[in-house]
Amino acid sequence: MIFAKDKKLHHHAVTVTSLAHSQESLPHSEESGAPAAVAIVDDDDYPDGGSVAWRQVVACHLINAMACGYGAAFGIYQLYYTESLKLPSAQISWIGSVQIFLNNVTCTVAGRLADAGYAREVVLGGSFVALLGTFMTSLATEYWQIFLAQGVCTGIGLGLMYMPTITIIASYFKKRRALALSLSTAGTGTGSIIFPATVQYLIPQIGFPWTVRCAGFVALFMVVFMNALLKPRSLPQKTGPLVEWGAFKEPPYVIFIAGAFLFYWALYFGFFYINTYAIAVASFTPTSAVSLLLITNAVGIPARPIIGWLADTYLGPINAFIISSIGLAITFFAWIAIDTHNTMYAFAILFGFTNSAAQGGFASALASLTKDPAKMGVRFGMCCTIIGFATVAGPPTAGAIIDMCNGQYLGAQLWAGAVTLLAAATLGLARYWVSGAKFAVMV
Repeated sequence: MIFAKDKKLHHHAVTVTSLAHSQESLPHSEESGAPAAVAIVDDDDYPDGGSVAWRQVVACHLINAMACGYGAAFGIYQLYYTESLKLPSAQISWIGSVQIFLNNVTCTVAGRLADAGYAREVVLGGSFVALLGTFMTSLATEYWQIFLAQGVCTGIGLGLMYMPTITIIASYFKKRRALALSLSTAGTGTGSIIFPATVQYLIPQIGFPWTVRCAGFVALFMVVFMNALLKPRSLPQKTGPLVEWGAFKEPPYVIFIAGAFLFYWALYFGFFYINTYAIAVASFTPTSAVSLLLITNAVGIPARPIIGWLADTYLGPINAFIISSIGLAITFFAWIAIDTHNTMYAFAILFGFTNSAAQGGFASALASLTKDPAKMGVRFGMCCTIIGFATVAGPPTAGAIIDMCNGQYLGAQLWAGAVTLLAAATLGLARYWVSGAKFAVMV
């Protein structure tokens, strides 16, 4: 976005004054026992590179591998639980949906704590809770036990881990923020390969309980490494509301949240049901169907940096999010024609690229609407909390449509494509509010 020069100077002055005022109320680092954070005083005070900054990208990549990759891999668990528990697809979907819901809802608290200077503590606490939920899942034998361990406990832990990554990356990068955030969120693909592959291929060898424990030990290794690398830079802001109600008076922010809500309502339908669709429609075996989810997640790893680079260089973050959302809607509609092995593999590649590009575009687009870095966490947390209600409803909605259609997927596919297209249109309205009717402008 392009601002008038006097507005930019005024914003600079207000930012410096407000940050300085916040700093006066802070205790000295030796009193609090926490490492002193680096103050961000203006738009030029961002490293936008360097070894420390890129180490944060690596750490946040690993955090996303757990916080988002674990949830995106629920399709493997969906298949196993459906076969072992003999329950309806919609009921099984609630486990993964609640996990993703709590992941998002927890972001309001986690984001506020990250803004207050407790990013490392929040990530460490979330790591412990997520590991606890994972190991308790290995002991569960009934639906309610799995629901509490994997759905509730793990969901809360992953949410606490995820939110500080946005604040940390945004404090180190300005001009290359979209690229850095995309590289960070590409961890979703990394985790979505590691965890489902571990679960699927070890179950026949050592059984489900020990397989989940092995996944927990992999997560433990990630936790130790990521927490060793983390070095938050954002200015601690000790006072402030849990919810910044003034943000809801900004039309672009509110309209953007509405579009993101629609986007995430439909998104996880593909992740949860690609395996069951392949078995029911395209004659895949349960073992061969796993390869589809692995392909989907593997393709997503390069998709996010690509969309981040395009957003920084040519498109602008909001434009990139809109375009990639349209691509995902087209992919959902194309799914209707898929019914063979070869076309399923082609769909897995296309779905993996478009959904990962869209998710990568979401973070940088929302960050572009937040000008004060000291409010990045709380504003992200507010958005993610609202989105959480979409994620908890999406897969069960799709499952209910499939059950009503006697196991046919056409209705759910049409629903997902239409909702995603409506999301892109809503995001386009937010863009119009920011830039007006100008088409060829980076926003």
